[in-house]
Amino acid sequence: MAKSATKLTLYNHKGGVGKTTLTVNVGASLASMGKRVLLVDSDPQCNLTSYFFPDEFVNELLDNSETDRGRTVWTAIKPVMDGTGEVRAIEPYDSAVNRLYLLPGDIRLSEFEQALGDSWTDCFKRKISGLRTTASFSLLVNQLIEQHNYDFVMYDTGPNIGPLNRSLLLDCDFFITPVACDLFSVRALATLGQTLKQWILDWRTISTLAPDGAFLLNGQPKFLGYIPQRFKVYGQAMAHTPSYYLKKVKKQIYSDLVSVLKEVDPSLVVSPRSATLLGQVKEFGTLVQNAQLQGVPLSEVQGGAPDQKEQALSAFDEIADNIIELTQLANSP
Repeated sequence: MAKSATKLTLYNHKGGVGKTTLTVNVGASLASMGKRVLLVDSDPQCNLTSYFFPDEFVNELLDNSETDRGRTVWTAIKPVMDGTGEVRAIEPYDSAVNRLYLLPGDIRLSEFEQALGDSWTDCFKRKISGLRTTASFSLLVNQLIEQHNYDFVMYDTGPNIGPLNRSLLLDCDFFITPVACDLFSVRALATLGQTLKQWILDWRTISTLAPDGAFLLNGQPKFLGYIPQRFKVYGQAMAHTPSYYLKKVKKQIYSDLVSVLKEVDPSLVVSPRSATLLGQVKEFGTLVQNAQLQGVPLSEVQGGAPDQKEQALSAFDEIADNIIELTQLANSP
């Protein structure tokens, strides 16, 4: 039985909202608060892995992922996908931040995603193989939680509504929606709630059909809140255009996400308020680029402007504080 740990993801099927950078920095803030945090690169583009490691090392990881030296997510789940065995035990890597660990991604997850489409159909047919394949990431992460006593697991997902993200969201205890303050983010929210609703309802059906003793995903990803980011400021205030769209985002979050989830189950929304603003992350410009080049959180960049690094640290610490508070609220009796 895996130790209790909180699984969450920063999820928005729209691209360009800075999910990977946000995942790294929020994870680092949680780690600085004494939490053991595992970051799981579950995007075939491997952006999270590339954030921490140089290209040469990433290429070596990918070249060896099917060998005895393999240490990517593909190494772990391939036996299940091939039907040749159980999830293979692999060791995560240390990051540059104390108590923050990384499970590297793999471009071969694109193959796994294709298989997950068929596995989903097999779940409705009560096939154990379909249920095991769909739950591969969960089985892997639960194994690592038990071995290493992580407090938080954060999935870094790709910007889509495909089968891989469906299985990851259904495994999570909570999800957070990062948004850009622009027209495209407002429009994208219109489909997010309906997509999640359908995934949850479909999994409920699958759960009722599943054979006795089958391993099942949590199937209840709770909305923790949203994070506007990468907006410009003038002085100490958000610029006019992003401020205009942020008001629209707040309305859409409630009407197209919170309300839709509450119709399915009121417990799918954690906050007693209509929608929770977990924090805001302004545009940090070259600080972000330098952080990615150095493989560190924004606050630890060598050579960055001290005031910007302090602002970044404050922003991500606020988000981490809210995550801890709200997850504890949701898990309290």
